[in-house]
Amino acid sequence: METQNTKIKIKIRRGIPSIGSWIMIGNIASAEILSSIDFEWIVVDMEHTAVGYETLQLLLLAIKSRGKSALVRIENNDEVVIKRVLDCGADGIIVPQIQSGKEAEMAVKSAKYPPEGSRGIAIGRASGYGNNFDSYFNTFNDDVIIFVQIEHYKAVEDIESIVSVKGLDGVFLGPYDLSGSMGIVAQFDHPKMREARARVIKAARKANIALGIHEVAGDINSVLARIDEGFNFIACGIDTVFLTKAAKDFYNQIKENIH
Repeated sequence: METQNTKIKIKIRRGIPSIGSWIMIGNIASAEILSSIDFEWIVVDMEHTAVGYETLQLLLLAIKSRGKSALVRIENNDEVVIKRVLDCGADGIIVPQIQSGKEAEMAVKSAKYPPEGSRGIAIGRASGYGNNFDSYFNTFNDDVIIFVQIEHYKAVEDIESIVSVKGLDGVFLGPYDLSGSMGIVAQFDHPKMREARARVIKAARKANIALGIHEVAGDINSVLARIDEGFNFIACGIDTVFLTKAAKDFYNQIKENIH
Protein backbone atom coordinates (compact mmCIF):
# COMPACT_ATOMS: atom_id res chain seq x y z
CA MET A 1 0.00 0.00 0.00
CA GLU A 2 1.38 3.40 -1.02
CA THR A 3 1.33 5.78 1.94
CA GLN A 4 1.32 9.58 1.90
CA ASN A 5 4.96 9.48 2.99
CA THR A 6 5.81 7.22 0.05
CA LYS A 7 4.19 9.66 -2.38
CA ILE A 8 6.20 12.53 -0.86
CA LYS A 9 9.45 10.56 -1.00
CA ILE A 10 8.91 9.70 -4.66
CA LYS A 11 8.30 13.37 -5.51
CA ILE A 12 11.32 14.76 -3.70
CA ARG A 13 13.63 12.04 -5.08
CA ARG A 14 12.57 13.15 -8.54
CA GLY A 15 13.14 16.79 -7.63
CA ILE A 16 9.44 17.63 -7.82
CA PRO A 17 8.37 20.26 -5.24
CA SER A 18 6.43 19.02 -2.23
CA ILE A 19 4.53 21.76 -0.42
CA GLY A 20 3.53 21.74 3.24
CA SER A 21 2.80 24.13 6.08
CA TRP A 22 3.63 24.74 9.74
CA ILE A 23 1.80 24.75 13.09
CA MET A 24 2.86 26.68 16.17
CA ILE A 25 -0.54 27.06 17.83
CA GLY A 26 -1.06 24.03 20.03
CA ASN A 27 -4.75 23.72 19.26
CA ILE A 28 -6.53 20.97 17.36
CA ALA A 29 -8.62 23.52 15.42
CA SER A 30 -5.48 24.98 13.88
CA ALA A 31 -4.33 21.50 12.83
CA GLU A 32 -7.72 20.65 11.37
CA ILE A 33 -7.95 23.89 9.39
CA LEU A 34 -4.51 23.65 7.80
CA SER A 35 -4.94 19.93 7.14
CA SER A 36 -8.20 20.56 5.30
CA ILE A 37 -6.21 22.48 2.68
CA ASP A 38 -4.25 20.59 0.02
CA PHE A 39 -0.86 20.82 1.71
CA GLU A 40 0.89 17.45 1.48
CA TRP A 41 2.36 17.60 4.96
CA ILE A 42 2.10 19.68 8.12
CA VAL A 43 4.94 20.28 10.58
CA VAL A 44 4.15 20.61 14.28
CA ASP A 45 6.81 22.80 15.91
CA MET A 46 7.95 21.56 19.31
CA GLU A 47 11.25 23.45 19.31
CA HIS A 48 9.89 26.98 19.63
CA THR A 49 6.46 26.38 21.18
CA ALA A 50 4.84 25.13 24.37
CA VAL A 51 3.42 22.05 22.60
CA GLY A 52 3.87 18.98 24.81
CA TYR A 53 3.46 15.28 24.09
CA GLU A 54 -0.21 14.97 25.07
CA THR A 55 -1.11 17.93 22.86
CA LEU A 56 1.11 16.56 20.11
CA GLN A 57 -0.91 13.35 19.95
CA LEU A 58 -4.10 15.33 19.32
CA LEU A 59 -2.48 17.45 16.62
CA LEU A 60 -1.05 14.38 14.88
CA LEU A 61 -4.45 12.69 14.99
CA ALA A 62 -6.11 15.74 13.39
CA ILE A 63 -3.50 15.98 10.64
CA LYS A 64 -3.36 12.29 9.77
CA SER A 65 -7.14 11.87 9.82
CA ARG A 66 -7.22 14.10 6.75
CA GLY A 67 -4.65 12.02 4.88
CA LYS A 68 -1.71 14.37 5.36
CA SER A 69 1.75 13.45 6.60
CA ALA A 70 2.35 14.73 10.12
CA LEU A 71 5.93 15.79 10.76
CA VAL A 72 7.45 17.22 13.93
CA ARG A 73 10.29 19.69 14.35
CA ILE A 74 11.68 18.30 17.60
CA GLU A 75 13.47 20.16 20.39
CA ASN A 76 16.93 18.70 19.88
CA ASN A 77 18.87 15.73 18.56
CA ASP A 78 18.06 13.41 21.44
CA GLU A 79 17.23 9.71 21.04
CA VAL A 80 14.59 9.82 23.79
CA VAL A 81 12.87 12.84 22.24
CA ILE A 82 12.92 11.22 18.80
CA LYS A 83 11.55 7.94 20.15
CA ARG A 84 8.71 9.60 22.06
CA VAL A 85 7.65 11.78 19.14
CA LEU A 86 7.58 8.82 16.76
CA ASP A 87 5.77 6.66 19.32
CA CYS A 88 3.10 9.39 19.44
CA GLY A 89 2.48 8.66 15.76
CA ALA A 90 4.57 11.21 13.86
CA ASP A 91 5.30 10.29 10.25
CA GLY A 92 8.68 11.98 10.34
CA ILE A 93 10.97 14.44 12.06
CA ILE A 94 12.94 17.58 11.35
CA VAL A 95 15.97 17.71 13.65
CA PRO A 96 17.36 21.18 14.47
CA GLN A 97 20.91 22.43 14.94
CA ILE A 98 22.74 19.55 13.28
CA GLN A 99 26.38 20.54 12.88
CA SER A 100 28.13 17.44 11.53
CA GLY A 101 27.72 14.22 9.64
CA LYS A 102 28.14 12.33 12.89
CA GLU A 103 25.21 14.19 14.46
CA ALA A 104 23.05 13.58 11.39
CA GLU A 105 23.87 9.89 11.54
CA MET A 106 22.87 9.83 15.23
CA ALA A 107 19.50 11.35 14.34
CA VAL A 108 18.81 8.77 11.64
CA LYS A 109 19.84 5.86 13.85
CA SER A 110 17.66 7.16 16.71
CA ALA A 111 14.65 7.29 14.38
CA LYS A 112 14.99 3.88 12.73
CA TYR A 113 14.40 0.43 14.15
CA PRO A 114 17.16 -2.20 14.24
CA PRO A 115 19.10 -3.30 12.30
CA GLU A 116 19.29 0.10 10.55
CA GLY A 117 18.96 2.05 13.77
CA SER A 118 18.50 1.86 17.50
CA ARG A 119 14.94 3.06 18.13
CA GLY A 120 13.39 1.26 21.07
CA ILE A 121 10.47 -1.05 20.30
CA ALA A 122 7.21 -0.43 22.13
CA ILE A 123 3.50 -1.15 21.89
CA GLY A 124 2.12 2.36 21.61
CA ARG A 125 -0.11 4.69 19.68
CA ALA A 126 2.01 4.64 16.51
CA SER A 127 1.37 0.92 16.01
CA GLY A 128 -2.30 1.09 17.01
CA TYR A 129 -1.37 0.02 20.53
CA GLY A 130 -0.04 -3.21 19.08
CA ASN A 131 -2.94 -4.00 16.76
CA ASN A 132 -0.90 -2.98 13.71
CA PHE A 133 2.52 -3.75 15.13
CA ASP A 134 3.81 -6.08 12.40
CA SER A 135 2.88 -3.84 9.49
CA TYR A 136 4.12 -0.73 11.30
CA PHE A 137 7.45 -2.28 12.31
CA ASN A 138 8.10 -3.91 8.94
CA THR A 139 7.49 -0.76 6.88
CA PHE A 140 8.55 2.05 9.21
CA ASN A 141 12.24 2.30 8.30
CA ASP A 142 11.43 2.80 4.63
CA ASP A 143 8.43 5.04 5.28
CA VAL A 144 9.69 7.52 7.87
CA ILE A 145 10.73 10.98 6.66
CA ILE A 146 13.92 12.35 8.23
CA PHE A 147 15.27 15.86 7.65
CA VAL A 148 18.05 17.66 9.51
CA GLN A 149 18.32 21.42 9.73
CA ILE A 150 21.36 23.25 8.43
CA GLU A 151 21.42 26.36 10.59
CA HIS A 152 25.01 26.77 11.73
CA TYR A 153 28.20 27.58 9.85
CA LYS A 154 29.75 24.36 11.22
CA ALA A 155 27.03 22.37 9.44
CA VAL A 156 27.92 24.12 6.18
CA GLU A 157 31.58 23.26 6.71
CA ASP A 158 30.62 19.57 7.04
CA ILE A 159 27.69 19.57 4.60
CA GLU A 160 29.21 16.99 2.24
CA SER A 161 29.43 14.54 5.14
CA ILE A 162 25.90 15.34 6.31
CA VAL A 163 24.21 14.79 2.94
CA SER A 164 25.98 11.45 2.54
CA VAL A 165 24.33 9.93 5.64
CA LYS A 166 22.39 6.83 4.65
CA GLY A 167 18.67 7.03 5.43
CA LEU A 168 18.54 10.84 5.43
CA ASP A 169 15.77 12.16 3.19
CA GLY A 170 16.88 15.76 3.05
CA VAL A 171 18.38 18.86 4.61
CA PHE A 172 16.34 21.85 5.72
CA LEU A 173 18.04 25.23 5.49
CA GLY A 174 17.51 27.62 8.41
CA PRO A 175 18.60 31.06 7.12
CA TYR A 176 18.01 33.05 10.31
CA ASP A 177 20.02 30.84 12.65
CA LEU A 178 22.65 30.25 9.98
CA SER A 179 23.17 33.97 9.52
CA GLY A 180 23.20 34.40 13.29
CA SER A 181 25.95 31.81 13.70
CA MET A 182 28.05 33.92 11.32
CA GLY A 183 27.38 37.15 13.19
CA ILE A 184 25.33 38.61 10.32
CA VAL A 185 21.77 38.11 11.57
CA ALA A 186 19.15 38.28 8.78
CA GLN A 187 21.69 39.63 6.27
CA PHE A 188 20.66 37.08 3.69
CA ASP A 189 22.39 38.85 0.79
CA HIS A 190 25.71 38.97 2.62
CA PRO A 191 28.49 37.26 0.60
CA LYS A 192 29.06 34.75 3.40
CA MET A 193 25.38 33.76 3.37
CA ARG A 194 25.25 33.50 -0.42
CA GLU A 195 28.34 31.30 -0.38
CA ALA A 196 26.97 29.07 2.39
CA ARG A 197 23.59 28.75 0.72
CA ALA A 198 25.16 27.82 -2.61
CA ARG A 199 27.34 25.18 -0.97
CA VAL A 200 24.35 23.55 0.75
CA ILE A 201 22.31 23.55 -2.46
CA LYS A 202 25.17 22.07 -4.48
CA ALA A 203 25.83 19.33 -1.91
CA ALA A 204 22.16 18.32 -1.63
CA ARG A 205 21.77 18.16 -5.40
CA LYS A 206 24.92 16.08 -5.80
CA ALA A 207 23.75 13.64 -3.11
CA ASN A 208 20.27 13.54 -4.70
CA ILE A 209 18.47 14.29 -1.45
CA ALA A 210 15.69 16.79 -0.83
CA LEU A 211 16.36 20.44 -0.14
CA GLY A 212 13.96 22.07 2.30
CA ILE A 213 13.25 25.59 3.49
CA HIS A 214 10.51 27.48 5.35
CA GLU A 215 8.98 30.46 3.58
CA VAL A 216 7.45 31.94 6.72
CA ALA A 217 5.49 34.78 5.13
CA GLY A 218 3.76 32.45 2.70
CA ASP A 219 4.45 34.83 -0.19
CA ILE A 220 3.85 33.14 -3.54
CA ASN A 221 6.70 34.95 -5.32
CA SER A 222 9.15 33.86 -2.62
CA VAL A 223 7.96 30.26 -2.89
CA LEU A 224 8.38 30.26 -6.68
CA ALA A 225 11.84 31.80 -6.30
CA ARG A 226 12.87 29.04 -3.90
CA ILE A 227 11.65 26.39 -6.35
CA ASP A 228 13.70 28.02 -9.13
CA GLU A 229 16.66 28.00 -6.77
CA GLY A 230 16.36 24.23 -6.34
CA PHE A 231 14.38 23.81 -3.14
CA ASN A 232 11.79 21.03 -3.42
CA PHE A 233 10.48 20.59 0.14
CA ILE A 234 8.92 23.90 1.06
CA ALA A 235 6.96 24.80 4.18
CA CYS A 236 4.61 27.70 3.41
CA GLY A 237 3.53 30.04 6.17
CA ILE A 238 2.64 29.35 9.80
CA ASP A 239 -0.80 29.16 11.39
CA THR A 240 0.07 32.23 13.48
CA VAL A 241 1.18 34.18 10.40
CA PHE A 242 -1.91 33.22 8.39
CA LEU A 243 -4.17 34.31 11.25
CA THR A 244 -2.34 37.59 11.81
CA LYS A 245 -2.27 38.50 8.12
CA ALA A 246 -5.95 37.69 7.55
CA ALA A 247 -7.02 39.69 10.62
CA LYS A 248 -4.85 42.68 9.70
CA ASP A 249 -5.99 42.71 6.08
CA PHE A 250 -9.63 42.53 7.09
CA TYR A 251 -9.35 45.27 9.68
CA ASN A 252 -7.43 47.53 7.29
CA GLN A 253 -10.23 47.12 4.75
CA ILE A 254 -12.74 48.20 7.38
CA LYS A 255 -10.65 51.27 8.26
CA GLU A 256 -10.34 52.25 4.60
CA ASN A 257 -14.11 52.14 4.15
CA ILE A 258 -15.21 53.89 7.33
CA HIS A 259 -15.52 57.65 6.94
